[in-house]
Amino acid sequence: QVQLVESGGGSVHPGGSLRLSCAASGFPFSRYVMSWFRRAPGRERVLVANVIPSNTTTYLLDSVKGRFTAFRDNDKNTLYLQMNNLRPEDTAVYYCSRDSTTWGQGTQVTVSS
Repeated sequence: QVQLVESGGGSVHPGGSLRLSCAASGFPFSRYVMSWFRRAPGRERVLVANVIPSNTTTYLLDSVKGRFTAFRDNDKNTLYLQMNNLRPEDTAVYYCSRDSTTWGQGTQVTVSS
């Protein structure tokens, strides 16, 4: 069965860093586009990043450019999101997905003073 399990969320101060992980199983991970989405309180879910099988990022949300890096390790079947210089507006539940179709349960990121 297809499973996506996010981890690495937490509570940090502005300027802090977190690395999110998405452990994938049940499908040939290296053949699929993987994505990070986030949903902030009271807002719609938005696409944060797409990473194609070759580990090239084909999309990155404008508001996180220069701060976030999405990458994958196909040998470990894991997608990552390195988040640096976090801002309060980054507070959201972060989800990984396969082809924007299958979703994990999400991991909470809270950035506050």
